[in-house]
Amino acid sequence: MFDSKQSSPFLAELYHRYLEDGDTAGFVARTAERYFQGTLCRLLAHADRRVRRAAALALGFLGDYGANQALGEALRDEDRPVRLLAEEAIRNVWLRPGDPEQSQCLRILVRLNCARLYQEAVKRATEWSRQYRHLPELFNQRAAAYYALNAYAQSVSDCQKTLALNPYHFTAAAGMGYAQLRMREFRAALESFRRALRINPNLDGVRVQINRLNRLLEGR
Repeated sequence: MFDSKQSSPFLAELYHRYLEDGDTAGFVARTAERYFQGTLCRLLAHADRRVRRAAALALGFLGDYGANQALGEALRDEDRPVRLLAEEAIRNVWLRPGDPEQSQCLRILVRLNCARLYQEAVKRATEWSRQYRHLPELFNQRAAAYYALNAYAQSVSDCQKTLALNPYHFTAAAGMGYAQLRMREFRAALESFRRALRINPNLDGVRVQINRLNRLLEGR
């Protein structure tokens, strides 16, 4: 809708106003009036870090899966607030594939896992996978359910499917590492954790696991 050079100062102004008044709804509404998703994705590479922060924040509220690549690249931004905002935003867009019915299915799986109804989550995900085999988050949610059910090999398999569909899915990479740890496949787990950290350098818990596994394998 707007050229990035013209629009970026105003996006920074909207962000500054949001920081001052905390009016999330106002920020979202005013941003949505003026920016398409494609423009916000381009602004994630803007020279002004305030603009990059604003774009990441806005995509967390307004973006869908089409912003996945831009946000995935922003996970490695030199500015830590940009990285953290991009991490929160990308988790949100994974649940917004662009189709309301598909989004509803994903949100049901999230609720089932949060409620610890893991068998039901596996059942629903398996049913929907026949129709929505292109949805990476569907397989990630089933992987999480399998992990909770101690079905680690199945969890690893679904993490691999998730990453094949979405190479920016650091949660699946880390989840695969934890499942491989449970299976005592330490070298495979180390590589999975390294992959997760390459995608998202902000995963401090994963970095701890990498250090621990390095010490373990060096001691063998």
